Amino acid sequence: MSPTRSQAQRDAVTVEIVFAVVTGALVGALAFLICAAPVLWDALPASWRGSWLMGSALVGGGALVHRVVRVLWRWRQPSQPGRTSPDS
Repeated sequence: MSPTRSQAQRDAVTVEIVFAVVTGALVGALAFLICAAPVLWDALPASWRGSWLMGSALVGGGALVHRVVRVLWRWRQPSQPGRTSPDS
């Protein structure tokens, strides 16, 4: 059984999760807006708009998930005090 985490460790995990979700939402929204720009500027035929917006939403959602996973995957706490990586 692993030892209990301190309040500082729990706070650090919470901050990192919130950071990942907030930056993921911003990246996802930006990706959606970039992909949906032709629809917003009326540069596409009316018959394409629904499909284009759906594709833009999928790209934005994918960007959000990618960002959250990437941030949380890269963030790791040392498993033992004084050690910074498993190779140490």
